[in-house]
Amino acid sequence: MAVNIPGLISVIVFYILILVIGIIAARKSRSTSAENSFVANRSIGLWLSFFTITATNIGGGYINGTAEAMAFSGLIWTNAPILYSISIGVAGVFYAPKMRRGGYVTMFDPIQAKLGDRAGSLLFFPQLMGDVFWSAAILSALGSTMSLILDLDPVLSIIVSTCVAVCYTFIGGLYSVAYTDVIQLICLCVGLIVACPFSFFHPSVDLSRVQDTWLGELPTNMIGIYADLCCQLIFGGLAWQVFYQRVLACKTASVARTSSIVSSFCSLLFAIPPAAIGVVGAAADWNATSYTGDVPIPTEYHSFILPMVLNYLCPLPVAVLGLGVVAAAVMSSADSSVLASGTVFAKNIYKDVLRPQASDREVMWVLRVGIVVTGTLSCVLAILVKSVYGLFYLCSDLVYVILFPPFTCVLWIGFTNTYGALTGYALSLFLRVAAGDALLGIPAFIHFPFYTEADGQLFPFKTLAMIVNFVAIISVSAFTRLVFRRGWLSTRWDVFNVMKREEDAKRAEERGESLMMKERQDGNRDLDYAENEKMKLGDNYMQ
Repeated sequence: MAVNIPGLISVIVFYILILVIGIIAARKSRSTSAENSFVANRSIGLWLSFFTITATNIGGGYINGTAEAMAFSGLIWTNAPILYSISIGVAGVFYAPKMRRGGYVTMFDPIQAKLGDRAGSLLFFPQLMGDVFWSAAILSALGSTMSLILDLDPVLSIIVSTCVAVCYTFIGGLYSVAYTDVIQLICLCVGLIVACPFSFFHPSVDLSRVQDTWLGELPTNMIGIYADLCCQLIFGGLAWQVFYQRVLACKTASVARTSSIVSSFCSLLFAIPPAAIGVVGAAADWNATSYTGDVPIPTEYHSFILPMVLNYLCPLPVAVLGLGVVAAAVMSSADSSVLASGTVFAKNIYKDVLRPQASDREVMWVLRVGIVVTGTLSCVLAILVKSVYGLFYLCSDLVYVILFPPFTCVLWIGFTNTYGALTGYALSLFLRVAAGDALLGIPAFIHFPFYTEADGQLFPFKTLAMIVNFVAIISVSAFTRLVFRRGWLSTRWDVFNVMKREEDAKRAEERGESLMMKERQDGNRDLDYAENEKMKLGDNYMQ
């Protein structure tokens, strides 16, 4: 099969269009400070916020992975789109307004304010791993699609796509990412709507073949691991810098809440076409098409089911348009992931920990280096690991187990301190690593109940590790606070200065209340503004 020249030209044109839009949008970030650049001057309105949150959530792993799961596992195992959408809705209602009112720059700001800069920065590494896994999943999806439809080397496709996404993100930051998301989401919507009817009406498709299997099966021994995955996808999605970078860039807390809720519904709707394509792939008689591979489709090619349907069951123009769908999905998520990790490294580690005196220009260059490094790691992993849906699940694994508990405790439990957070971090990390991971080739050192050599861990060990993290944070924080406040142990042994930060926070809160009263007396009814100022004072004192 020769290289598909018309398809290749269309992809090149699409990449050039996205690159030009990203460079034009980058002009908005040139005259701002580094922190303003991280959150686009907090100037993103409702519609742009909706577009960029939705486009970021619907990545190549979302599209290809949904089709893969629906085709070979059934509806009951195609739970990631539903549960991620629920996660965005929950985050929009409870987390997004609180974060936006706080006036933070990244989601790690309240963590570092509460736990200290150095201790808080340790939580960056689960976030980095999550971003790398997420980006690798979507880049792998694009590589498989281009190799089938255009007959291009998937490795070359992954490398070129990574370079394009990194390039405009490197130049323009969040401005470029947000504005390119608009075009990418429109392309995604049009392509999915056009591709579905053609695939359904292909002569080789007989839906009666899947009338007894499309729902899928849940064996009794898999109930525990299924519940574990459901909890992971819902709660693991509540602590992503990718999401909060957009929330914190919104004009107000109300905009952040509304755009997140609308995005959760739209993300779910966008899962319907790829799920339908997965059903078509399972219902097709592949021997009646031009497909020349093995039938049934080998396990190692399951992640190719969406590009296979586009290539063999749709006319060439529709297949090329479908390729644009996957390319758009990949770009909209890959750029967001590399930007999120680069932002946290530049602001929360380099600026806050390593070089507090760093200039804006220096911080911006550190951000760009972080973008390149994260993109490179994602590219390498996408080339080496083949299971798209496995990476799609795994990308929220470490965030769920390690980062979600301290992030939630910092926001909602006032006495959370460094001792509790570090204890929870160590225990949950140990339990997660000791449980092993087949995808990464890590053997299991602890055999939880129901473990078998054939199926591995069947106990919901990730949720157990997450609960242990929560319990450790709350109990150890409460105990150490009691010990120091009662004088059972001198505060000179308070190596993390948690009592000093608590007193500083109390004084900051008192000053914040005074500011709120002054705003009301002056007739200023913008309560979000007053609340923002109050939270900023608290942050300054707690750091």
